[in-house]
This record gives sequence, C-alpha cells and structure tokens, in this order.
Amino acid sequence: MRHRDAPTILNCVILPTLLLRLSVMMLRRGLLAWLSRVGVLLVVICCCLSLLYVITCSPYTDVPTAGQHLPRAGGIGIAGGPSHPGGVGGSPIGPASREGFQALLQEREDQHRQHIASLKKQIAQLKEALQERSEQLKGMQNSLEKMVEKGTGGDVADDHNHTNLQEFLRSQLSRAEVHTGIRLPSEYAVVPFESFTLQRVYQLEMGLTRHPEEKPVRKDRKDELGEVVESALHSLNAQNQGGDKTKASKVYTPSDFIEGIARTEKDKGTLYELTFHGEQKQEFRRLVLFRPFGPLIKVKSELVETANMPINIVVPLSQRADKFRQFMHNFREVCVKQDGRVHLTVVYFGKDQMNEVKGTLENTSRELNFHNFTLIQLNEEFSRGRGLDVGARAWKRGNVLLFFCDVDIFFTADFLNTCRLNAQPGKKVFYPVLFSQYNPAVIYGSYDHIPPVEQQLIIKKDTGFWRDFGFGMTCQYRSDFINIAPIKMNGE
Repeated sequence: MRHRDAPTILNCVILPTLLLRLSVMMLRRGLLAWLSRVGVLLVVICCCLSLLYVITCSPYTDVPTAGQHLPRAGGIGIAGGPSHPGGVGGSPIGPASREGFQALLQEREDQHRQHIASLKKQIAQLKEALQERSEQLKGMQNSLEKMVEKGTGGDVADDHNHTNLQEFLRSQLSRAEVHTGIRLPSEYAVVPFESFTLQRVYQLEMGLTRHPEEKPVRKDRKDELGEVVESALHSLNAQNQGGDKTKASKVYTPSDFIEGIARTEKDKGTLYELTFHGEQKQEFRRLVLFRPFGPLIKVKSELVETANMPINIVVPLSQRADKFRQFMHNFREVCVKQDGRVHLTVVYFGKDQMNEVKGTLENTSRELNFHNFTLIQLNEEFSRGRGLDVGARAWKRGNVLLFFCDVDIFFTADFLNTCRLNAQPGKKVFYPVLFSQYNPAVIYGSYDHIPPVEQQLIIKKDTGFWRDFGFGMTCQYRSDFINIAPIKMNGE
C-alpha cells in the first residue's frame, strides 16, 4: 500500500508548484508589457509638449509664413496700429515697423538734445548772475569792514541804494551789543549765547536738562555755522597772506577750530565769536563776526595770548576732607602737571578736619614742588558767599582771573582755557553750565562696579542732567568782582 500511495502524494506536491511558477511567469510578462506601453505613452506626450512649446515660443522672422502675419502672444503694440487676437495689440515687427521705431527714437533724441542745450544755457546765465552778485556783495563787505575799522560814517559809494543799504547795516551793528554793552531792564532780557563745535550745538532754547545737545544738527543750522567757520578761516588765511612774506605763516584749517558761541537778537542780527588754535601752544585766535540780517561782515580779529593768564581757583570748604582729597587728585593732574598756571585758594570754615586738609595740601606741595596755594581758616559758620569774597580779596598781586569752584567739581585743562577765552576784564564774565551726574551706585548697579572718574564722563540722559538753572560756578576777573561786591557777599 505504501508503494502504490507514494506516486499519488508526489504528484499532488509537484502540481501546485508548477502552477505557481507558471502564474509568476505570466504576471512578469504582463507587467513588462504594461510598463513598456506606459513608457511609450509618456515619450509621445513629452514630444507633443516639446513641439507645442517650440511652436508657441518661436521668434518672429522677417519673412512671414504662407504669406500671412501670425499674431504672437505678448507681441509689441504700436500706437495707432490694429489690434489682433492673442496679442497686446499690434502688428509684428517687420521692416516698415522697424523704420517707424527708428524715426520715433531719432525724434525723441532730438528733443532731449534741445532740452539739454536749453538747460546748459540757463546754467550759464545763472553762473554769470551769481558771479556778478558775488562781486557786488564782496565789494560791499570790504567797504563795510573798512567803515567798521575806521569807525566813521559817510557815503562809500555813489549809488543811492548801495548807500542806504550800508547805512542800514551800520545801524544794525551799532544797535547790537558788539562793541559796547547796552542797559537792559532786567535779567530776563538777556539773550544767552549758544555754544557749538564742528559736530555739536549746545542750545539753550529747548533747555539743556532734557536736551543736552542738538543731535542731529538741523541742516539749515549746520549750513549756517559751516559758512561762519569757512568765512573765519578765509579771513585768517587772508591776513597771513598779506603779512610778512619772509616769515612762514600758519595755514588755518577746520581742525584748528576749537569752539564758538553765537546768539541772535531778533531785531538786530546774529553775533558769532569763534576761537582757533594759534601758531604757538598757548596762543589762540579769536574772530568776532556779525550778520546784521544781511551779508556777513567781519568785526574784529585779534590774537589772544594765554601764557600769562593765571587762574586763581577759590574753593570754600568745611569738613569733607575725603572729597577734598578727590578734588586734589584731579587738581594735581590738570592744574599742576598739565596747565601749570593755576593758584589755589582754600577758605576753610571751622577746625574740624582742618589738619587733614592741611596735610593734603602739604603732601601735594612736597611731592610736586607746588607752592602756589593759600589756605585761609575762618572760625565761622560755613557761608559759601563769605568764603568766595574772602578768597577773592586775599589776592594782592594785581588783577587776576578768578574761578569760583566747589570741592565736588571735576574739570579739565580744556575748561581752564575756555575760562580764559570767555572772560575779559570790564566786559565779560563766564558762567559755565555744569553737568550734574546721578549717584554712580545707581547708574552702575553697585559701588563695586563704579569705574574711575575719568570713565564716568559720559553726557547723556541716563547719567545726569544739565544745571542750566544754576550760576554758582563762574570765571571773572577780580576787578569786576570787587566792583560789583564793594563790601561783602551775603551767605548762600
């Protein structure tokens, strides 16, 4: 039974295997045929698309096909030409159209050439008029400068209008506070000066507290001050060219400009005072210019020699020995080492901490061989006005420039020169506007992060404010102070 049943089992196993192989072969042949058909179809579609793209985007030729003009999508339309479907409205660019374009371009080019020729002619006429007007103004300015230097009136030209203009400008100059001062009804009638440099303008109109400086400077203001500085440089260099030819003269440039002050009286004009570095280290040139709502005229040019201008710094003090040590640290660096033309007068009230203050002065004298100081002790209650009066009157060596200072004031050597340049005996006193710093511990977070004083000199709203309401610091000559305070100053 086993031998008879064995072939039956083998046949059953082999038959399904053959059927499976046959099915797989048929499936493979059908799949390959389907894939080949799909590939042929894709190739045909790509060829059709390529042919359509070539037909649609083919450029025009000068020779039309089959004697007809075929419209083209996106064609160029010519004004007045017929409109065709499929185009923007225009005929194809043939030989006739190309000639029309060339004629149109030639016409436009001729029009532009005529316009350019007209503009050149107008520019030439304007240059001639400007040159003529500049010569007239230059002649008028020279006449006015001669008249101001001579101090005499009279006609300088035969032309009546020219004479009237000169009379008006001279009257504006005489009415303004240039040569002599004028009597004012009160302190509120004083017109303050604004300080400026080549980059900044420190204006008082909007208040220095909220607006420390005009930044950025308005274009009209910048042009005005630039013209003034340029006119001053031209005047300085013209003086040097007219002097001694054998001596080499300095050529002044904008880098020599230090600072200037200006103020405008609405019914008279604008007065400018500009300061430049001179030929020597301690020489300066000051120019006074006045614009009487007309041509800018030079009023005065003078050499300012500051080598023999000592400053007597008067400091009233009571206790505060630690602040005085900080003050003397800055005094040693600025006044002793850099400037060297400063006398210090300390008026001390009381006896408490007197020995510490005296020891600080003696250490400075011994270490730097500095003896230009005076220590005055008063057994009275502290009075700043009393201390300033005593310190000013203690000087017995002629007229000296005084700087009334407090012990917590930080200043530089440039400020001392500014003090010398802006104070004149019998004519001008200088009241600097101070910048008061906030508490450094608040600004920098804690006392451990406070940088040195030199690195704290940053002027912005976050670090302090301008004291444009205070007039405690002043630079003035002793003669002026004595004349306005004949007896004594009351305490503050």
